[in-house]
Amino acid sequence: MAKFTSEEKIQSVLRYEHGKESIREIAKDIGVHHSVFSSWVRLYEHQGESAFIKSYTSYSAQFKMDVLKYMNEKGSSSVETAAFFNLSSSGMIRNWQRQFEKCGIGALESKKKGRPSMKKERKKTETKTKKPVPTEGTVEALQAKIERLEMENAYFKKVECFSSNTRKITNKIKAQVIFELKDEYEVVDLVEVADIPRSTYYYWEKRLTQLDKYEKVKEAINEIFHEHRGRYGYRRITKELAKRGFQHDPKTINRLMNEIGLKCMVRMKKYRSYKGNVGKIAPNVLNRDFSAEKMNQKWVTDVTEFHLFGEKRYLSPVLDLCNGEIIAYTVMKRPVYKLVGDMVDQAIKHLQPGDQVTLHSDQGWHYQMKQYQKTLEQHQITQSMSRKGNCLDNAVMENFFGLLKSELLYLQEFDSMEHFEQELSDYIYYYNHKRMKAKLKDLSPVEYRTQVLKVA
Repeated sequence: MAKFTSEEKIQSVLRYEHGKESIREIAKDIGVHHSVFSSWVRLYEHQGESAFIKSYTSYSAQFKMDVLKYMNEKGSSSVETAAFFNLSSSGMIRNWQRQFEKCGIGALESKKKGRPSMKKERKKTETKTKKPVPTEGTVEALQAKIERLEMENAYFKKVECFSSNTRKITNKIKAQVIFELKDEYEVVDLVEVADIPRSTYYYWEKRLTQLDKYEKVKEAINEIFHEHRGRYGYRRITKELAKRGFQHDPKTINRLMNEIGLKCMVRMKKYRSYKGNVGKIAPNVLNRDFSAEKMNQKWVTDVTEFHLFGEKRYLSPVLDLCNGEIIAYTVMKRPVYKLVGDMVDQAIKHLQPGDQVTLHSDQGWHYQMKQYQKTLEQHQITQSMSRKGNCLDNAVMENFFGLLKSELLYLQEFDSMEHFEQELSDYIYYYNHKRMKAKLKDLSPVEYRTQVLKVA
């Protein structure tokens, strides 16, 4: 590629700025690759004409670190970073990054040209031999071994503590441990046990002593996470933070949650009550239309099982599709008809004159019983059933059970079955009154019913 003077570069950039030609067209015309010409344009936008008047200089290690830190925090490319700092080449930044990742901040120090001084070599040798090595078998040697073992034991204990949430040992964690122990042991010995370069430790020490700009955000994340008992993932926590005045991208919140070791749990399977045809099968009236304009228009129900302490508990709830609220539920030791019958009696109390509600379920044996169907008929409730073996026909109820198990059953430990029943009751209250839903404009079911539906 031909060399261009500063004036030629400026003229070609101005040609792009004031004309209608594209970067690729101009680059092809003057005989350079379009990426090179694109970097000229960025340099001009950030630095003006002075970007092309180069003066030879030697960059300090601190300057190089500032460049790498800017690129890492802003997420900018090496080309954009070079333009911002008025550097002649983006390849220079990539080279600095490789050097730092391989050998730490010491690799970024400017090296003097020529042969090293013999005096320095002699000084290094003298420094190394200053600390005498105790003779094997002596009291001093035994004492040194004991101190070494104590240091290693203290180091690995703290590493285990620091990495318990993140489940991996990073250089940052190693540096944190060394920083905690440096008053008791020599840094030289600690970095040897940690198996990291001393320069890497000092790089992280400097960052650890700096103020964390996300400190308050992390405190708020931790507070929200534990307030909701680990049931909120990064998306909901981002929305909750916005209510508290913290505006951040969800990806940033996800990264911060990973840093402090907070993670939402997954959901698992539910109990199946289908036992074949034991009564009358109702048609699929709902037909997967889970939208409802008002309360008491469409209800869904099902039964799920919990197995704890060698016992079982069965939950039978009714969910209103208008706002996703659990309007009635029963919990019993056995999945007898009374489990469903009492639940229906509770739900009927919510009906208002003129309500025409459809109650959808699967083909479980409870819902095929004459007594159940007669109760619905007496209160002008239309019965609807999913198709055989098709859980998607009752997807909203399936989703609730998945949330319930992942946010309660698999998220915490219980002292007894009575303790679990109390926590289950608390969770259903929490789900109705506090847990935000995206489709309800980030309100809870009860908040949506009282704030939106009343106004409408």
